[in-house]
Amino acid sequence: MSNMIVNETKQYLTFKLSDEVFGVDVAQVREILDYVKITKVPQTPEFMRGVINLRGSVVPVVDMNLKFGMVKTERTVNTCIVVVEVILNDEISILGALVDSVQEVFEIEPQNIEPAPKIGTKLNTEFIRGMGKHDEQFIIILDVDKVFSSEELEIVQSVGGLRPNEIAV
Repeated sequence: MSNMIVNETKQYLTFKLSDEVFGVDVAQVREILDYVKITKVPQTPEFMRGVINLRGSVVPVVDMNLKFGMVKTERTVNTCIVVVEVILNDEISILGALVDSVQEVFEIEPQNIEPAPKIGTKLNTEFIRGMGKHDEQFIIILDVDKVFSSEELEIVQSVGGLRPNEIAV
C-alpha cells in the first residue's frame, strides 16, 4: 500500500539521514533522546546497533542509515535516538531509531503530499507513505510500521525481551 493517500493534516517529526530529510507521524513518536551508550547484541543484523536501558525497559536501537543502505551513523553532537511505537502482529513494540539529527515538527497539508514514487518492480517503497513538500524541500514520509519486515521486527522484539539488568549501561 505504498500509494496510501494521506487525506488529513498531520504533524510530522522530521530528521536527517545523511543529506536527506525524513518524517514520521508524531503520534508514533514517544520521545527523543540525546545519544546514549548502546550495548551491542551479538548475532543481530548490522542495522541493529544494540539496546539501551530506558528507565528500566530494554529498547532496541536501529541505525536508520544502515537500514536504508546508507553509511553507518557516526556520533556527533546532533546524533539522537527517536523512540517510536511500531505495530507488530497487533502489538505495539518500542524501538529507538538512531538518526543523524532531528529537525522540527510541523504540519503538512494533504495537498502537499504526493504518493510514493514507483521505482521499478524490484525496489520496495512500501515503507514510504508519501513525499511531502515543505518550504520547497521534499520530505520522505515514512510509514514506520512498514520500514521493517515482520522477520526484522521479530528479531528486534526478541532483543527487546532482554531484562534491563542484562544490559551494561
